[in-house]
Amino acid sequence: MSGTLYIVATPIGNLDDFSQRAKDILTQVTLICAEDTRQSQRLLQYYAIKTPLLSLHEYNEKQRYPQIIEKLQEGLDIALISDAGTPLISDPGYLLVKMCQTQKITVSPIPGACAFVSALSVAGIATDQFRYFGFPPRKNARKKAFLEIVEEPMTLVFYEASHRIQDCLMDMQSVFGAERKVTLCRELTKKYETIYHANLAELNVILAEQNYAQKGEFVIIVAGFKVVDDNPINTEIENQLKRLMQDLPLKKAAAILADFTGIKKNLLYKKGLSFN
Repeated sequence: MSGTLYIVATPIGNLDDFSQRAKDILTQVTLICAEDTRQSQRLLQYYAIKTPLLSLHEYNEKQRYPQIIEKLQEGLDIALISDAGTPLISDPGYLLVKMCQTQKITVSPIPGACAFVSALSVAGIATDQFRYFGFPPRKNARKKAFLEIVEEPMTLVFYEASHRIQDCLMDMQSVFGAERKVTLCRELTKKYETIYHANLAELNVILAEQNYAQKGEFVIIVAGFKVVDDNPINTEIENQLKRLMQDLPLKKAAAILADFTGIKKNLLYKKGLSFN
């Protein structure tokens, strides 16, 4: 029997945000694969977990995979963790999981914290449909990537590093517009947790004025594109227009109704023509 690869979510900041099941799994497995063993050692020491660590990051993952698969095939249980949050979310591990599936090795999730899910829960922006993009491209490619999704109606979710956050938000403002609503979260669950709710123009002013606001890990939640209703004439307006047209010429009826409703006169006029 092969062992099991456990995908274990770890705290995104506050070390107390860790389930008992996750602690038990990390204690019981033979080996823990970690993105940064120095970072993960803090968590293990906090909970007195003595399981050996093996580094697994984007620069060595392909070389490590055969070794890990072999251990799993020998019947050993192994856990995969990232520096913080749920593994494989903008972190290494996808190819390892895929190889395990090919080799009929069981892969089991141990759920827990995820930074962008936590940010969505407090954003006050629609969460019924959203698109997760991870880290945007850098420099010139970033604005081009934003242009491709500028009319995406779903909520947009990004991660960004502290040294690129201001350039990223400026590019967002130039593409999405100054009034687009955003929630910016930094250092979630940590001592200096900060959550901003603003439009892009306001947010860029905040970050320019407050240097501390540019430090930490960021999640950016951007409201989706809203289609402007170019036909605001509902059934009630139609009925009012029909009634006015019984006593007045269409042009006059459209002008009067436009004054009362704020709807453009030419739209009302075209609607009146359709009644004939």
